[in-house]
Amino acid sequence: MILRQLPFEYAYRNLGRSRVRLLASIIGATLVVLLVLSAAGFVRGMQMTLTQGQGLHENVIILSTGSEEALERSQIDASVAGQAIASLPGLVERGGVVYASPEINIALPINADASDTTPRQAVIRGVRPVAFLVHSEVEIVEGRQPRAGHDEIIVGALAATRLGLPDARLAVGQTLRFDNRDWTIVGRFRAPNTVMDAEVWMPIIDLQVATKREATLSAVVVSLDTATFADVDFFAKGRLDLEITAMREADYYASINEFYRPIRVMVIVTAALIAIGGLLGGLNTMYAAFAARVREIGTLQSLGFTRPAIVASLTEESLFAAAIGTVIGSVLGLLLLDGLAVKFSMGAFALTLDPAVMLAGIVGGVLVGLVGAVPPAVRCLRLPIPQALKMH
Repeated sequence: MILRQLPFEYAYRNLGRSRVRLLASIIGATLVVLLVLSAAGFVRGMQMTLTQGQGLHENVIILSTGSEEALERSQIDASVAGQAIASLPGLVERGGVVYASPEINIALPINADASDTTPRQAVIRGVRPVAFLVHSEVEIVEGRQPRAGHDEIIVGALAATRLGLPDARLAVGQTLRFDNRDWTIVGRFRAPNTVMDAEVWMPIIDLQVATKREATLSAVVVSLDTATFADVDFFAKGRLDLEITAMREADYYASINEFYRPIRVMVIVTAALIAIGGLLGGLNTMYAAFAARVREIGTLQSLGFTRPAIVASLTEESLFAAAIGTVIGSVLGLLLLDGLAVKFSMGAFALTLDPAVMLAGIVGGVLVGLVGAVPPAVRCLRLPIPQALKMH
């Protein structure tokens, strides 16, 4: 009688026969899972940050023609904000406040203090109080809004990462130095999954004085109520003298997201190559481990177990070890990687380990168990039974 399947307990008990083999399998699976989670979390975090514009209202950016890919380069006349309010009656209005935010976006070097000589490039946004209404993603979590004329600023949750400073260094009451004077941090805000989360905000009047651009803005951001994008676009195209154009806020960040596609692809390819290297190392370990078990495999065949049954049992054994490594890697990923801040040219973003990313990590760990067991098992089973029984 030919036995079709080895007992389930056989594979389970084999895990403890070689602690070195078990440890190598677990470490290999753990590393692969962490690599997959870090790469997928990086891509997901950047993608979510650069798909900004999904707040409570539909926002449209009015900026200078030719600056559709970089607000920092845009310069429009300071009167555009008032003209937009007068020409677009369908904007959101609450309590007599029209949701139209004139803003200046600029990258400036900032120092921690007067003795700090390290160049720290910060993304600074000059705003009026209405900006906190227009950008509904922004929430002040500590302190208050900065007051004009008092050298006060408010910082985002990831601004410390962008500046390369400890988070405690940007606590309320601390100061940052630029334009040859100290600016007091009076508040902190968070804007999850947006580039604003890494910015420094200050009153637009103060920034105009500091940058000597009192007559120009970077953009005007308006929130639509009954008005449509076509209305804003018609207003922009009708004012040829102002040289302005209109873009949906979501479209603006989508274009930037497309610009960073090569970086995301490079991260994925790099992680894949490293994972393949780890997988090959695991295969080498499994080959060495199974080579020492050739006699055992030959004995199982002589007892009547079929080769598919033996491969299935060895695969179960490998999957057990990989499953342990997958669990460990997933837990470590959630503890060490989720929310980890990463700096890039537009600011900073946090690695995001959402369910889809976690699933990718789990699939990677399971594949390690499958791929790591089948090839060496098949190789060992190619030996004739008499020859396998003579192996030591």
